[in-house]
Amino acid sequence: MTDNPASDAPGSETSDPGGPRATDEVVDLVSRLIRFDTSNTGDLATTVGEEECARWVAQQLADVGYETEYVESGQPGRGNVFARLPGADRERGTLLLHTHLDVVPARFEDWSVHPFSGSVKDGYVWGRGAIDMKDMVGMALALARQFRRDGTVPPRDIVFAFLADEEAGGKWGSHWLVENRPDLFEGITEAVGEVGGYSLTVDTPDGSTKRLYLVETAEKGIAWMKLTATATAGHGSFLHENNAVTILAEAVAKLGRHTFPLVMTESVSEFLAAVSEESTLQLDATSPDLETTLFKLGSIARIVGATLRDTANPTMLDAGYKANVIPQTATAVVDCRVLPGRQAQFEAEVDELIGPDVTREWVTKLDSYETTFDGDLVDAMNDAILAFDPDGRTVPYMLSGGTDAKAFAKLGIRCFGFAPLQLPPDLDFAALFHGVDERVPVDGLLFGTRVLEHFLLHS
Repeated sequence: MTDNPASDAPGSETSDPGGPRATDEVVDLVSRLIRFDTSNTGDLATTVGEEECARWVAQQLADVGYETEYVESGQPGRGNVFARLPGADRERGTLLLHTHLDVVPARFEDWSVHPFSGSVKDGYVWGRGAIDMKDMVGMALALARQFRRDGTVPPRDIVFAFLADEEAGGKWGSHWLVENRPDLFEGITEAVGEVGGYSLTVDTPDGSTKRLYLVETAEKGIAWMKLTATATAGHGSFLHENNAVTILAEAVAKLGRHTFPLVMTESVSEFLAAVSEESTLQLDATSPDLETTLFKLGSIARIVGATLRDTANPTMLDAGYKANVIPQTATAVVDCRVLPGRQAQFEAEVDELIGPDVTREWVTKLDSYETTFDGDLVDAMNDAILAFDPDGRTVPYMLSGGTDAKAFAKLGIRCFGFAPLQLPPDLDFAALFHGVDERVPVDGLLFGTRVLEHFLLHS
């Protein structure tokens, strides 16, 4: 099969498909992107590199003839780049391919390679952002360049977006753009982004293996909650029945130990059914052993297992200023992840657990999202996978975290996670997200580039 199987796609045209292929430069592009330290600390004063990287991306697009728009989203240096490839049918809804340029910080001393080296060795591209998500940035950039060089006309318009600040919730990236520059998204009806399309290898009943490709159709809500207890200040040597630290500690302990009810959403139910159908695992949603059985899937179970319930994990505590002073207030921050349709019930459970003496407020609140696993776009994803892995199967799943899709969903855009990668069965993929020695397999990257090309030119 050629590197350009989509040249015969209905509604698409190529004037010179004999030029350099995206697969010829994608590994180098990913390596070069990693070398930009775009660490997002969540603090505007210490976040670096987004502008430099964004302007470099814009130049790579301009070099092959794109008209690009560079947008700073509310703060100097928070660079975003947009480029549009016109399609054959200008009346159809536009497809958005969105990526983000920022990465989480890395402690250099923990890594076996320099985290911003972009080293290519042992069959992998290494460095911070290799799978979150400069791999997808590189694939999108390589394909955008190939399409323009070849004069390719896709079935409909494609907007390529390279964004800032995703790793801190997108306040100064996707959400700012949606609220302040909605014109950039005019006509867009569907979008694809990160954390989907990667392979999960399962053992089959006949003794062989099969690759399932997980397409993200849902995300839990992200809600960072601040808890505050207020009581009576006083001397540390006195008796105190009304102590803010004690009140808060008891509430935090209750919340942190609480197990929220198991809830079967459509995306999770379909995922469990597909795995049960294709593998030796029987993931019965009604079984009391479901979560134990699920962990036989390997590392990906950490993501999937977190989509069976709401979670509320205490992450920060703050109280007091001197050893012998009872403080008047004590605060905590709790990282809450809420399933689609569960926000009201979740808040009611939290209020019952923390009690009347602790108040709560949302520091960050990004809604959950879910769409159905059907339609022409889903068919195009499946066809693209099957074109290069005929025995593969696409299945829906829910992401326990969040992406920029949360912002675009507010505009009524239908969002999916589809950044295709074929992964070695023994690779602990989930651990690489924000982990040490993050890396992406070169073969998987080349596979993903071919799949993404097929998808974009048949969607």
